[in-house]
Amino acid sequence: MAIIELATVLLISLFSTEVNLVLGDVGTATSYSPPYTPTKCNGNRQDQFPAGNLFVAVSEGLWDNGAACGRRYRLRCLSGNNKPCKDIGTTIDVRVVDFCPKRPCPSTIVMSSDAFSAISHSPNSKINIEYIQI
Repeated sequence: MAIIELATVLLISLFSTEVNLVLGDVGTATSYSPPYTPTKCNGNRQDQFPAGNLFVAVSEGLWDNGAACGRRYRLRCLSGNNKPCKDIGTTIDVRVVDFCPKRPCPSTIVMSSDAFSAISHSPNSKINIEYIQI
């Protein structure tokens, strides 16, 4: 009986290190570079950008007819090609300042280059993210 219990504990610990618990929504993210103004939220106002330039533009699904302006999200990189995530557990908090600048939008969330580099090694990649509104 003890051998079976030990095997069960070993299997659970093995799988628990490989499985990431997702608590928010899952989507994709890409980056975009300056110029960041004008934005759909606050035009050319420089005070719309949070410290560290941790801001994003969102796609139609999150835009909510402009109600998304100023919303804050906590993001974390989950995966992508060539292991782009800096650290799977690292999260960043971002503010929505714009509607996705490209049509069709390349991802769920388009991050400023500073925000993207905070969680990804690969500035030109498309990553899978977890996001939750905070």
